[in-house]
Amino acid sequence: MSNPRTSHFSVPPTEALRVDAGFDLSTLDPGATPGWDHGRKAAEKSMARRGRDLSDLQERLFAHGRTGGERSVLLVLQGMDTAGKGGIVRHVIGMVDPQGVDHAAFAAPTAEELAHDFLWRIRRRTPRPGMLGVFDRSHYEDVLIARVDDLVPRATWEARYDQINEFEAELAASGTTIVKVAMFVSLDEQKERLRKRLERPDKHWKYDPSDLAGRAQWPAYQEAYQAVLDRTSTPAAPWYVVPADHKWYSRLVVTELVLDAFRSLDLDWPTASYDVAEQLALLERS
Repeated sequence: MSNPRTSHFSVPPTEALRVDAGFDLSTLDPGATPGWDHGRKAAEKSMARRGRDLSDLQERLFAHGRTGGERSVLLVLQGMDTAGKGGIVRHVIGMVDPQGVDHAAFAAPTAEELAHDFLWRIRRRTPRPGMLGVFDRSHYEDVLIARVDDLVPRATWEARYDQINEFEAELAASGTTIVKVAMFVSLDEQKERLRKRLERPDKHWKYDPSDLAGRAQWPAYQEAYQAVLDRTSTPAAPWYVVPADHKWYSRLVVTELVLDAFRSLDLDWPTASYDVAEQLALLERS
């Protein structure tokens, strides 16, 4: 496994991208590459190396889950349309064993889900021990789109920030390491990505006319995201803000953030619950 000290990052993403008190989203440059000064080709080579490490550690976590371990990892992905959440799932999470991944893409709630508390459907999809959970959109939709589109009264979504913090603190205390990533593209980059979806028949399925409504509400969404970052970046579950105009950069740093979460578990391979020598002898006589 490669040594983290050999990373080419001048500042680790866990430091360069973490949201602390006073963070101002309006100052973010979506085209920047904080902590990385070596360009795309070097990033892709580094990501391949990190991917091997990530795969190894994810298998260890899965093995622990199969042998009584209680730890898990949850990656929460948020971002405007075209921010690259799907690319993270394909290119980052795609580097690990899929049997150890629990992926949940939260669309508009169903009638059954609306009959419950907004966290009801989220709790049902939190990762089991040994699993890497991925939320492609999440409970944060209930303080983002619900706020911008006035889907619920202000008093309702205002109360949800504290409810989310309590939920995530409980989840972390139960053994889940949470990595929350907010991805941001510029308006110009989003327009270009939407244009490509319209110009390519194989991408038409990814385009939704409602994406244009989101562009019209861009300032309101920036305000809503600022509130999310201000009120829900906690020691138990901090936010990391990722400039996402360069897909290679966002994929590299999310790989690094998830890898750091796995390293923090300090997992070795689980010890066999049986006598290995005895089983070898029995195998030879079989």
